[in-house]
Amino acid sequence: MNAIEALLLGIVQGLTEFLPVSSSGHIELGKAILNINTTDNLLFSIVVHGATALSTIIVFRKELMEIFKGLLEFKNNDSFRYTMKIVISMIPVGIIGVLFEEKIESFFTGNVLFVGSMLIVTGALLTFTYFVKNTTKDVSFGRSIIIGIAQAIAILPGISRSGSTISTALILGVDKEKATKFSFIMVLLPILGATLLKLKDYFETPSISGGISMFALIIGFTAAFLSGLFACTWMIKIVKKGKLIYFAYYCFFIGSIAIIISLI
Repeated sequence: MNAIEALLLGIVQGLTEFLPVSSSGHIELGKAILNINTTDNLLFSIVVHGATALSTIIVFRKELMEIFKGLLEFKNNDSFRYTMKIVISMIPVGIIGVLFEEKIESFFTGNVLFVGSMLIVTGALLTFTYFVKNTTKDVSFGRSIIIGIAQAIAILPGISRSGSTISTALILGVDKEKATKFSFIMVLLPILGATLLKLKDYFETPSISGGISMFALIIGFTAAFLSGLFACTWMIKIVKKGKLIYFAYYCFFIGSIAIIISLI
């Protein structure tokens, strides 16, 4: 992977990690278009996911600081209960990640037809939110586990994590701003956990880095971080205005193009 490819994939990762169009799906499509080996870029994956996690921390730094301060009180307060909801939401993706790791990895082999089909599913889910009105509820413990299941399904390339979790929350009646905040904060620990596991794999087998240069890694990290900051901030405004339907159109379009190309 050269610097130009790292720049393009970094931008794609940063934008699509937060916008409801599936980062994994676009990365798979990007690799297929650029003809990049889908199995030899573990180190790059670690770097760009770390970049998007950092952008999330910066955007929600005030909220995260409030949660952290509340936890230090060691009381059954709002911060403790919110943290427990986050932990509960992680259970489904944790179970699937542990029990079906090899099966999940089999989906990340540049299967354009599968990615296109899953983008259509994402578009359908986003379309449902267009008909949802009066979303004013809070994220309860029950809703957090359902949102967590949506996040677990979004492991599949083409299913948007932010799109599925925010849409599920809105369909459950959760307030738009609270749904967006919960969706982005709940993914921090899974991303950091997955990054650490990938880092462990890299140190055990350094050759799977694909021979990518340090310059290309820096380019990829910077591109993912800056585009992630932009996308995360923009996405908060989009959800508040109820404009997710436009991303549904986009998913339908890109998904259809991917399916047609794969069949041709």
